[in-house]
Amino acid sequence: MVDVDVAVRAGALLGECPLWSPEESVLYWVDIDGRLVHRYDPAAGLDETRSVPGRPGSLVRSEQPGRLLMAAENELVWFDWDSGVATPWVALEPPGTGNRMNDGRTDPAGRYWVGSMYQLAVERRSTGQLYRIEGDGSFHVIKREVGVPNALAFDPEHERMYFADSLLETIWAYDYDLGTGTPRNETVFAEFSDLPGRPDGACVDSEGCLWVAAVHGGAVLRFTPDGSLDRRIDVPVTKPTMTAFGGNDLGTLFVTSIGGGGSHPPTGQPGDGDLLAIDAGVTGVPDAPFAGA
Repeated sequence: MVDVDVAVRAGALLGECPLWSPEESVLYWVDIDGRLVHRYDPAAGLDETRSVPGRPGSLVRSEQPGRLLMAAENELVWFDWDSGVATPWVALEPPGTGNRMNDGRTDPAGRYWVGSMYQLAVERRSTGQLYRIEGDGSFHVIKREVGVPNALAFDPEHERMYFADSLLETIWAYDYDLGTGTPRNETVFAEFSDLPGRPDGACVDSEGCLWVAAVHGGAVLRFTPDGSLDRRIDVPVTKPTMTAFGGNDLGTLFVTSIGGGGSHPPTGQPGDGDLLAIDAGVTGVPDAPFAGA
């Protein structure tokens, strides 16, 4: 029996993007609709928050503890936890498109990959794009006509990239050239037509397996590198949104969730919007810091 604990009774409107900081031994995560960045210290059992001016879709760490690069609304923003100051850096899309930034993470070389989406997912518009951001702030559009970008992840050997469009209920795998940051040879990795919910955020473990939050499915799913469903862990939330390994040994799987009340209707279910912690029996792979100033 797998232990699934409530780490933080947060009641987040739209919890997302858990990110472990090994230098600080804390987990950063965001409430997109609540316009909050959380910092959870498992050792102290303390979860703190900072308000930010826009909706933070995702964030990545830098070489400096407490300094984060955040994708919010239509731009990239540097955020300093101690001061709470958010400093705009790079505009990825013009204002007025109706899009906002969503899921993102660094590749093993420190490039920031992030996707945009139409701000109301229920309208099912494929107006989003997938971006790759270099350390100097230059960026490239890698994929267009994206619905809800999710499940960005890279395998431990740095040879494969994963990406999902939740609207299409599909996860793809790519051969990944780490030297150039180029994904090639797109193949269908997993389709959710016969699986619970839809694919949302994901991470890989040290064995190369992909852990996917099945939003609307109340479960976390583990896929082996060949796309086979290996494990299913039912969780006490109806809309889990993203997974991330953390803890001092990277042995705890953290899971964010949707409580609703912002762009999503309230679920009305106790526990939705909380941060979960799972003893998954495997360890994770740390995300690289962003390779920029």
